[in-house]
Amino acid sequence: MSKKVFRSLEEQVEILKSKGLVIEDEVKTKEILFRENYFFISGYRHLFMKSYKDKEFIKGTTFDELYAVFLFDRKLRNIMFQYILVVENNIKSIISYQLSRKYGIHEKDYLDSKNFTQDNLKQRQVNDILSKMRRQIHVNGRQHTATTHYLDNYGYIPLWILVKVLSFGILSELYNILRSEDASSIAQFYHLDIEELSDYLAILANFRNLCAHEDILYEHRTQKEILDTRYHRILNIPMTEGHYNYGKNDLFAVMIIMKQMLTKEEFKDFFFQIGYEIDILDGKVHTVATPIILNNIGFPTNWRELDDIY
Repeated sequence: MSKKVFRSLEEQVEILKSKGLVIEDEVKTKEILFRENYFFISGYRHLFMKSYKDKEFIKGTTFDELYAVFLFDRKLRNIMFQYILVVENNIKSIISYQLSRKYGIHEKDYLDSKNFTQDNLKQRQVNDILSKMRRQIHVNGRQHTATTHYLDNYGYIPLWILVKVLSFGILSELYNILRSEDASSIAQFYHLDIEELSDYLAILANFRNLCAHEDILYEHRTQKEILDTRYHRILNIPMTEGHYNYGKNDLFAVMIIMKQMLTKEEFKDFFFQIGYEIDILDGKVHTVATPIILNNIGFPTNWRELDDIY
């Protein structure tokens, strides 16, 4: 096994040049590598390689193009993160409202295991999620203004306050242990069924964590897939062996989820920002056609038609 060693900025530039990358301004390139990290920028090099086996860049590929894709991915992360937080806040509000109205506002009441699924196969999961929520009360109860206010003035933390300190991942797990009638009433708000909303929350939680940690976004795929939707059918997304090639566990799947969970106005703003960044990228990258980059993201060629479907 080869051993990784430290490489100076000069060596990093030479490595890129040795692979055929055109570097027009070495001083600027070194500044970018120093500020952004060689490893993260080079994570996008596969788009510009001659093949998966060939480690050479396509002839004429420039560092500016490589960096443009890096910046594009960052912009995508920021936009996705912004609107995933909108959905997160909405679903937290809806779940807390529904459960508080039905089971009470004291944690001893709304965290009673009798309020959740009685499926024997899920009892361990129920106990685990409720333990996580109680732990959040003890660990974070004094670290946030809202929770501290309720503890000091009322001696308890209602669910609509507790959800503020719950991660999206815990919230997604919480939805999965609700009684079917509660899960259904929440899903109906979005005109979804229980399985659809469960999948959507899990996928959004996964992408949220990715965005929050500045990981590479464009080629990410989740293990869980969304169910086939009318959007797949109307857009006539290509299929392989009966399986849609795009919009199942990729960034376009997130677009489809957002279409159903954001308001029309929110989705239009979200959609416009994504399109704007794609247009900017199209003007900066010439070695690789934009549709090829978008296919790597999971976008079909007619992705813009999603905005027109109602």
